[in-house]
Amino acid sequence: MARDAPSIDAYGGSGFRLSGERHEGSLLILADEARPWPVASLDELTPESLEPVLAAGRAEVEFLLLGVGAKNAQPPRAVRDALRAAGIGLEFMDTPSAARLYNVLTAEGRRLATALIAV
Repeated sequence: MARDAPSIDAYGGSGFRLSGERHEGSLLILADEARPWPVASLDELTPESLEPVLAAGRAEVEFLLLGVGAKNAQPPRAVRDALRAAGIGLEFMDTPSAARLYNVLTAEGRRLATALIAV
């Protein structure tokens, strides 16, 4: 299956470079489309901030790859519970690791959503 997922070329400086184009701030990639994501820290992460992912559901999203910022930390329980209720898996790690893993997983054609808090 051909994918048109953007590649993450670089991260840092409070943003990302996707397929050669700079994006400021945090980022949500869903259905191979990158969009701004208004979550600047793990403290701001709520089920509502992930509504596009939850709305897509298990049919479109196997799991959410979550970059939680500069250091790995567990996402809030409400977020974990909302994803579990929607049947969507969760993998979380620091944003630099998540950005690198994203490129590997999209190259494999995995059906994932990616939410990255900018560092």
